[in-house]
Amino acid sequence: MSQNREKIEFKILDYKRLENDFVSFELDDGTIVKVKVDLDRVGKAVNFTNPDGTPRYAINTSVKVSVIPSDRKFSIEKNSLNPKKSSPPDQMFS
Repeated sequence: MSQNREKIEFKILDYKRLENDFVSFELDDGTIVKVKVDLDRVGKAVNFTNPDGTPRYAINTSVKVSVIPSDRKFSIEKNSLNPKKSSPPDQMFS
């Protein structure tokens, strides 16, 4: 395998979650905030190491925040219920 000094090649690694999905917080007003961190992609360099010889990893993450108000109510725009729409309502995307 010829090594290109301009590019670092990574092998994609599989992973498993070791602990709970969410970390939850309760605010003074009773609101619950849930935070979830996910790994989107993890790779380990196959042709490069850190200066101290340890492996080099590339890690892509995403964070999902869920807020549950103390009254447990939310609202959506009435026009998002239009059955003629071909795409999901905007609030479905984060």
